Amino acid sequence: MTVVGGDTGRADERAVVRVLVDAHGETYAHEAGIALRNTPQPLYRLLVLAHLLSARIRGSVAVATARALHEAGLRDPRRMAAADWQERVDALGRGGYRRYDERTATQLGEAAELLLDRWGGDLRRLRAEADGDVDELRRLLQEFPGVGPSGAAIFLREAQSVWPEAAPLVDAKALQGARRLGLPQDPDRLLGLAGRTEPAVLSSALVRAALDKRVAEDTLRRAESR
Repeated sequence: MTVVGGDTGRADERAVVRVLVDAHGETYAHEAGIALRNTPQPLYRLLVLAHLLSARIRGSVAVATARALHEAGLRDPRRMAAADWQERVDALGRGGYRRYDERTATQLGEAAELLLDRWGGDLRRLRAEADGDVDELRRLLQEFPGVGPSGAAIFLREAQSVWPEAAPLVDAKALQGARRLGLPQDPDRLLGLAGRTEPAVLSSALVRAALDKRVAEDTLRRAESR
């Protein structure tokens, strides 16, 4: 097998995907302690996590910050909107999210108020408004302050397990990881190599390879030894 970015044969490709998923297939929602279901609070916590992950900051810091917000009681839009700005800043700081804490504290408050005012605090109503149109879902998600194209992509990548109209989704960031591993750039081929692995799990693993070269190197090394 060649090193990161090279061509691999079909058998080797399957081994690479298997090793990658086994070692690095945890979704970011699961890492953040979110038991993802199609109910208001987990979906809201995922929206906040997607917002945090979309900034230029380490994923581990974004995950830790999502946990810190939850521990501070800021786990639903009503509580987030009711918290004062300094309370949000302090919770972000405890998670290590200091570079963007002041701006993000403002955006989280504004986003919570928008969710409450327009969709009654329930992202399922936003989903219903999109009526199965994934492009419309992306557009609506980007109406939240701080949630741009990257944040919307992260949300849908993780939410596809409970919002099946978004599945199967292997987005551009996941394809970067596939490229680094020498895997196909075609989402259908990647899903075929992954067998019964959930698309959200596969995509998360590929994103981890895209963001951290060590993940890709470790995966290839393990696959070669099998």
